Amino acid sequence: MRKWVGRIVGILFAVVILALLVYGYLPKPMDVEVAAVSKGPLRVSVEEEGKARVRERYTVQAPIAGVAERIELDPGAPVEEGTVLARIRPMRSPLLDPQSRAGAEAALRGAEDGRRQAEAAVARAGTASKLGHTELERAEKLAGAGALAARDLDRARAEARLHDADLASARFALRLAAHEVERARAALGAFEGRRGAAVELTSPVKGRVLRVLHESEGAVTPLTPLVEVGDPASLEIVVEVLTREAVDLQPGMRAVVEHWGGDRPLLGRVRTVEPSAFTRVSPLGIEEQRVNVLVDLEDEQAAQQIGDGYSVDVAFVLWEGTGVLQAPASAVFRRGDGWAAFVARDGRARLTEV
Repeated sequence: MRKWVGRIVGILFAVVILALLVYGYLPKPMDVEVAAVSKGPLRVSVEEEGKARVRERYTVQAPIAGVAERIELDPGAPVEEGTVLARIRPMRSPLLDPQSRAGAEAALRGAEDGRRQAEAAVARAGTASKLGHTELERAEKLAGAGALAARDLDRARAEARLHDADLASARFALRLAAHEVERARAALGAFEGRRGAAVELTSPVKGRVLRVLHESEGAVTPLTPLVEVGDPASLEIVVEVLTREAVDLQPGMRAVVEHWGGDRPLLGRVRTVEPSAFTRVSPLGIEEQRVNVLVDLEDEQAAQQIGDGYSVDVAFVLWEGTGVLQAPASAVFRRGDGWAAFVARDGRARLTEV
């Protein structure tokens, strides 16, 4: 009897051990986090930090050596074209030797040649602007007839705006060249013996004083920077983009300017992707190849709230769509040559190719 009891106990013990082993190797249910898949707008973009700057800025420099009077204008002061920015009085012993006179005459001739060159640039830019508007009118007619894609129409509009900006820049350059002629003539007049007259340096454009570089009265040499002027309303955004990302950016591409201090993003267009890159060291000490991308803002009134040198975030829109199926990025993973995700179905997570 005892022998049978021992066998039964041994068999029961073996069954229990076997059951524990089987239970140990059975898959255990796990708690998982489930998220709903939805449809909504999706935008693929390249995001980088940028900086706002005045597009057309002019540094007024001393044309001759002398004593610059104290500049009373403060940064931000409005100026008109022709407003006196600074005055330079000749030294007590002005240089009237033949060498200085010949230099002043050469400077005047060079300034006059620069003005003629600027006049030719205005004529060339005006022709390009007329051609750009002609192409835009043709593109609008084709787009109205459904024979032209909206992307090509946007590109034609961007090119027309670019030609207009080039024309405005050429006109500003012509005005600046005219002022350079006036300054050269004034410098030559000082060499001719008008020792007590001060040379007045005027603003080449209407705008505001950006920076005063030489505020106090003191001696200056030729080409000493005195004042920077420009139109703060004519802003552009310069963004340093990695070269491997810049290859996807094209002129006319839409850009969204965010985190500039306002309550809504600003829209802009890529004007230029500069052809030459440069090396910049990242905060981690890694050398990166970057290139400047210039963006024009479409909302000029909102752009007036951004100042010169302000930091902004820019997103270059590569692609966007509506009604796109969306899931958390952590829920999708690579599986072979494709992608897969676990889908909750009937209380179980099932592997599904997506």
